[in-house]
Amino acid sequence: MDITVYTDGSALGNPGNGGYGIVLMAGKFYKELNQGYRMTTNNRMELLAVIVALESLKEGGHNVRVYSDSKYVIDSVEKKWVFGWVKKGFKGKKNSDLWKRFLKIYPKNQVAFTWVKGHAGNKYNEVCDELAVKAAYDTGNHLVDEWFEKEQISDKGLGF
Repeated sequence: MDITVYTDGSALGNPGNGGYGIVLMAGKFYKELNQGYRMTTNNRMELLAVIVALESLKEGGHNVRVYSDSKYVIDSVEKKWVFGWVKKGFKGKKNSDLWKRFLKIYPKNQVAFTWVKGHAGNKYNEVCDELAVKAAYDTGNHLVDEWFEKEQISDKGLGF
């Protein structure tokens, strides 16, 4: 089955409250997902959106086309940078926890990426942006990005 995925991430400040938005489509199937976090970055939310989308697929073996406005995510995979980071143990790389999580789910499907310009009228990219921003603002439902708060913020003495 061919599956189309749109993803977007948002952060209100960088770091700050953040969220991701996802649209999954296959045939007549359409599903929207989003989640907010209390302290994170835009790049983490962009990457987490792709991870959650792939993890939400109940079985593997699909052709999955991911549309994203994140050059960070797309270039890291399509230009195979992330595979070089693996060989170097992710030394000095941000978001290694999420990249490791991505690499566990990525091989289960045939995944290809397409970059879309953000805020340029692409219907599903706009839906994902709205979902991500809504999740970032919805502080009553925020999760804790534990790795980020522990590894990134506490090392800088920001009180976490």
